[in-house]
Amino acid sequence: MALPSYAGPLETFWYYAFRAFCGLVFIFLISPLLIIIPLSFNIEPYFSFTEGMLAFEPDAYSMRWYKEFFTSDRWMNAIQNTFIVAICSTILSMILGTLAALGLSRSELPFKGLIMGLLISPMIVPLIISAAGMFFFYSSLGVSQSYLGLILAHTALGTPFVVITVTATLSGFDHNLVRAATSLGATPTYAFFKITVPLIMTGVISGGLFALMTSVDEVVVALFIAGAEQRTVPMQMWAGIREQISPTILAVATLLVCMSILLLTTVEYLRRRSETIRGITPQ
Repeated sequence: MALPSYAGPLETFWYYAFRAFCGLVFIFLISPLLIIIPLSFNIEPYFSFTEGMLAFEPDAYSMRWYKEFFTSDRWMNAIQNTFIVAICSTILSMILGTLAALGLSRSELPFKGLIMGLLISPMIVPLIISAAGMFFFYSSLGVSQSYLGLILAHTALGTPFVVITVTATLSGFDHNLVRAATSLGATPTYAFFKITVPLIMTGVISGGLFALMTSVDEVVVALFIAGAEQRTVPMQMWAGIREQISPTILAVATLLVCMSILLLTTVEYLRRRSETIRGITPQ
């Protein structure tokens, strides 16, 4: 938003002061990333800048740790486990979250606020509490330390994101379109897949991307639920910090940052596309 032409000196000062403050906060938040990324190219096995790096000598930089990451059996196994769990939990989160959001969009649903609070509670409850509860619950079911238990745990953590994004999409949904299709002879199932689903798909995909990022980045619950065979990338990073310090962790962290930026860019694109479809000028 541009500064109005009629703004006085005090309003002008607060306008630029607020933006300067936001810029400082942004720099404070991303400063650790600005340190990790160049360190991942360090040719030496150190977590600090060498004299050669500070002097920008080409010989001080290398892709050594990225090569070690892609050639290590431990890291490749962790990547495989991460994608298996993330993809399965994301699909389940999208299905369950979409169905829950559709139910919450019905005006005649009783205790809507209470149900919504229960559905998004995994976002509010501290992860250590959720992890402990899931561990005892899944242990009683016999699915702890298995792919199934880890997928269900990540599904529980990712579903609230889908519920929130789909609910926000349904807030501007015109239910008269479904009624019109029904009046023309369409079955409820046909109207759902041909009308409702295409219009809310951007919200479903956005929520699914947030669920995917949650699963890929999650480590606390995985430490409780996963076994040795289900070790994910965050678990391998945690183990690497405790057992064997290696700059390979910095390379993995850099790749995860790039992946997060790509997914967030996709989410922003989908948000703007959804606003365009609904006739809202993207901000």
